[in-house]
Amino acid sequence: MELNERITKVLEYSKLSPSEFADEIDVQRSNISHITSGRNKPSLDFLIKIKDRFPELEWDWLIYGKGEMIRKELETPLVEKPKPTSLPDLFSLIADDNFGITESEDRIISEPPRESKIPLPSQTSEKIFDSQRLEAEEKSSSIQNTDNQASKVKRIVLFFDDGKFESFEP
Repeated sequence: MELNERITKVLEYSKLSPSEFADEIDVQRSNISHITSGRNKPSLDFLIKIKDRFPELEWDWLIYGKGEMIRKELETPLVEKPKPTSLPDLFSLIADDNFGITESEDRIISEPPRESKIPLPSQTSEKIFDSQRLEAEEKSSSIQNTDNQASKVKRIVLFFDDGKFESFEP
């Protein structure tokens, strides 16, 4: 018996439609049709998902086709696992009156902190009011007299708006 035929047997055993089976083992629905038709071979991950969902299946039968499909001690018809209707709320998870705090956590909470309390330096700054004028720094304009200096033009570069440039040297 080929592997795709064994997958078909598991599908029949589960009494689920192919799409329900795909949802149950958390694979794409197209994977089921591709595998059962023989177009694709199942991956190891696919087989592990089947085995995790149906632990009563015999691993050697699923992989190699040897032995029986169902374990002897678990040969009972498939009973659907009840799906949780809702997630538990936080208050149902608390078993005792100390709100889930362990003894070591309680000790940590009640101990004083180890850091020394150093006061922060006081920041005294002058407050500036909206009506108060800011003092502008006087900038000394340093215009140098270049009449006495002998400077020569070394190079002139023109940049154009299309990204090109030209350089001229006298």
